[in-house]
Amino acid sequence: MNGWVEVFLRGVGTFFLLYLILYATYLFLSVLVGAWRLYQHDRMAQIRNELRHDYYVPISVLVPAYNEEVTIVDSVRSLMDLDYRLYEIIVIDDGSKDETAARLIEAFSMRRVERPVHLRLKCRPLKAVYEAPSTKVKLTLVRKENGGKGDSLNMGINVSRYPYFLCMDADSLLQKDSLKKIAQPVLEDDCVVAVGGLIRVAQCVEMENGEVVGYHLPANPVTCMQVMEYDRSFLASRILMDQFNGNLIISGAFGLFKKETVVAAGGYDAGTLGEDMELVVKLHVYCRNNQQKYAIRYEPNAVCWSQAPTSLKDLMKQRRRWHLGLFQSMVLHRQIFANPRFGLVSWISYMYYLLFELLSPAIEVFGILTMVLAACFGFLNVPFMLRYFLFYAAYGAAMTMTAFFQRIYTQNLRITLLDAARALAMCFMESLFFRYVLSFVRVTSFIGYRRKKNQWGAIKRVKQQEWKA
Repeated sequence: MNGWVEVFLRGVGTFFLLYLILYATYLFLSVLVGAWRLYQHDRMAQIRNELRHDYYVPISVLVPAYNEEVTIVDSVRSLMDLDYRLYEIIVIDDGSKDETAARLIEAFSMRRVERPVHLRLKCRPLKAVYEAPSTKVKLTLVRKENGGKGDSLNMGINVSRYPYFLCMDADSLLQKDSLKKIAQPVLEDDCVVAVGGLIRVAQCVEMENGEVVGYHLPANPVTCMQVMEYDRSFLASRILMDQFNGNLIISGAFGLFKKETVVAAGGYDAGTLGEDMELVVKLHVYCRNNQQKYAIRYEPNAVCWSQAPTSLKDLMKQRRRWHLGLFQSMVLHRQIFANPRFGLVSWISYMYYLLFELLSPAIEVFGILTMVLAACFGFLNVPFMLRYFLFYAAYGAAMTMTAFFQRIYTQNLRITLLDAARALAMCFMESLFFRYVLSFVRVTSFIGYRRKKNQWGAIKRVKQQEWKA
């Protein structure tokens, strides 16, 4: 009996170590490619601006909101000052139970209007439409019955006037040039149907009139570790997959889409928790099945600052929701798996999200538990394993630091020596501890799965003035 136990534990332990090595290899290659592409991208930025600065595509900015009374007015005001020639702002109030709509109506002197809406995409019933009569950018408020974020975005698409729409979260802030930069790939290639931008943690930044005037790491360790995690994630996966048109996700906090293609593909699936990823995967499937030439791009210089959870409780809720959304998207579009028609999207992108995102929490938690059991039974060289995990943590921290400082450099941000030291410490903490805590949290995602299906992922919001506190 002990012989079989030893074989099993050693086999699982070997698989776990090989899995970590495979992920580490991918991380190294992706960070290397990402850093190089960012360097090339920045060298070409000036030329691109000189060639394209007089050209624009009209854009509808969609802001779905549910119980966002704390931040909604400031967010909309910041959107009024974007450096872009032709755009409109549409706020979709998804049956909020607080004063979200009332505060917007009061702040912008909005009036109720009778306006026909062509329901090209299915969504919950419309309650009322309001318009601001005297804002410099056309502002529309749509009130509807509660149906979730995806349902709200479908309503926003139905109401929108322009051929491209940008979706963003109600708590997010755009830099003055963010809209111009995220539209750049569309101007360069008519086949582009979607563009994703860079998401950064808003609690780091001080902004005035759409310009970054200060940058600091948040004092809250939960928020600070997310800063490191975000930078590594966007540098390590988005830029690499952009090289072969393989991105499967554009963050719901900041993404530009071609309206006609989205409508033809069926719009957002209101029944999923990860409506942002599901739509992008759906666009891949639709365009490939219809033999339509297309491109889904990532624009690293288009920046959106989005509030990250400040408490472990809110972070756990968010990550469970994200993991469920990932599971739903992978299952709904499982036809991509090992399908030659999808090329590298199948063999690299889908496999990456399957092995290193969807299954990784279970593999990591099971692997660690197996190592503990093997140590208890005396089947494990404990000093070797401790050295291995410390080396792996140091390696992961080095990759994260590379991504963090690369982003600091490309955005011309300044940080203090104290913040640099804190960043280094947080990178080790994230790699050695935080990563595995989140893996355990994600493993528990399916508890209460049916009850969560159409709920908004609400987290506590604060105003920008409170971020320094």
